[in-house]
Amino acid sequence: MLNIQETFKPFVQNVWEKSGFKQPTSIQEAAIPAILDGRDLIAESPTGTGKTLAYLLPVLEKIDSSSIGLQAVVLASSQELIMQVYQEFQKWSEGSGIRGATFIGGANVKRQLEKLKKKPHIAFGTPGRMNELIKQKKIKMHEVKMVVLDEGDQLLVREHIGQVEDIVKSSLKSRQVVLFSATMKPETEEMAKRLTENPEVIRIKKDTSIEQGKVEHIYFSCEPREKLLLLEKIARLQNIKTLAFINDITEIGVITAKLQFKELSAGLLHSELDKTVRQKAIKDFRDGKINMLVATDVAARGLDIQGVTHVVHVDFPRDIEQYIHRSGRTGRMGADGTVISLVTEREERELKIFAKKLNLSVEKRIFYKGQIAVDNIRQLERAKRK
Repeated sequence: MLNIQETFKPFVQNVWEKSGFKQPTSIQEAAIPAILDGRDLIAESPTGTGKTLAYLLPVLEKIDSSSIGLQAVVLASSQELIMQVYQEFQKWSEGSGIRGATFIGGANVKRQLEKLKKKPHIAFGTPGRMNELIKQKKIKMHEVKMVVLDEGDQLLVREHIGQVEDIVKSSLKSRQVVLFSATMKPETEEMAKRLTENPEVIRIKKDTSIEQGKVEHIYFSCEPREKLLLLEKIARLQNIKTLAFINDITEIGVITAKLQFKELSAGLLHSELDKTVRQKAIKDFRDGKINMLVATDVAARGLDIQGVTHVVHVDFPRDIEQYIHRSGRTGRMGADGTVISLVTEREERELKIFAKKLNLSVEKRIFYKGQIAVDNIRQLERAKRK
């Protein structure tokens, strides 16, 4: 029996071999045949399970590179995710003659119009900018036969839903719509069903095809004013690559500046920064020029940054989905990782409710001589037994 990857065009097979992939992940095995068959799809699969390739490879397979029209649109809610997906497109489309272009908010419009002169086959964009260019008749959707919603639960929210609906409806009537997300609330699924035609629904709860790394969930109990001090101690740990999450965009600059004042290697990332500043922050973090990136949730959704050793919930997540998405930035594709929550007494109770719902073990820690340590004899004895 042929493996899925062996059914693709030679250019995809070549990259697959170069990448050293042995087998598709569970979401890829389930989603790729459905997409190739032309079915609409709503897919839920955990972070780090290969969702991007689950839609990107069949999209590439379906593109007719001899045509000059736009044939597919990939939407995501953040600039960072679009650029990441576009990089994957560049890698996997090598030698195919398939052209792609990005259209994101905050970027120079004239430069983006120049991209359209090259007649891209696939447009990768954020809803606002894509919708704007469609309404101006700069992007012509009359040949678009496929629309992908990446991190769909972030697109089907009040901020974006109207624009997303307009984009989908502007494509061919016989279009194919596929939606992927790491978590799917019932109300999101209902909205997705309104945008699709008799969709196949795929739910992957745990991917046994991926070697599971060990992800430790721990917490530090503190007062709100002590959180920055704990973050400083985490930043001083050796050989770390840490994403630290803040809820309030007005606080993030102050916190990062205080870390930098202490000569700690930290950068910041949030949605109101200039596009080039955001790109530089992610590149510096990926390249190891900084070992802590203090971010709002713009960085939590879909971004695949290799080697993140620690995720820190400085501000407690608003809900369990936010805890899942943030925490999913570490322990990806079989790597080990640590998730740290800095919690007040009330937040500690909420964390334990999350842990129970997610069937996670979450244990209290303290700092001792600059290192993370268990905070009582019983825990120390339990750690020795392990």
